[in-house]
Amino acid sequence: GLELSHCVGTNSLGPAVPWRSGGPCKMKRVRTVFKPEQLERLEQEFLKQQYMVGTERVDLAATLHLTETQVKVWFQNRRIKWRKQSMEQKAAKLSQFRVIQPATADSTDIKEHEEDTVDVEL
Repeated sequence: GLELSHCVGTNSLGPAVPWRSGGPCKMKRVRTVFKPEQLERLEQEFLKQQYMVGTERVDLAATLHLTETQVKVWFQNRRIKWRKQSMEQKAAKLSQFRVIQPATADSTDIKEHEEDTVDVEL
């Protein structure tokens, strides 16, 4: 299961209830700290496939001494990071191909320039 940190604050009215909303006690899940060897293997698997499901996920979790949930969440977070990096790379490529119109160009120069514009698929 998930490990929970100790209750912050005290409650003289009764026992602490984890995850109770509005109460003085808030318990948080302890953040998983992955070992370098675990991260290296997770990254290797991510390069092969961005989605890890079923017995593959169970086997990988057992091999790395992690829970299936930890592996699942790592892959979810890694996909988000991958999408963000992809979007940044596409934005950088688009900015390279943007054509800046000269400030002194008249309408004929702009028309000729528009004919030379090339659409680039990313």
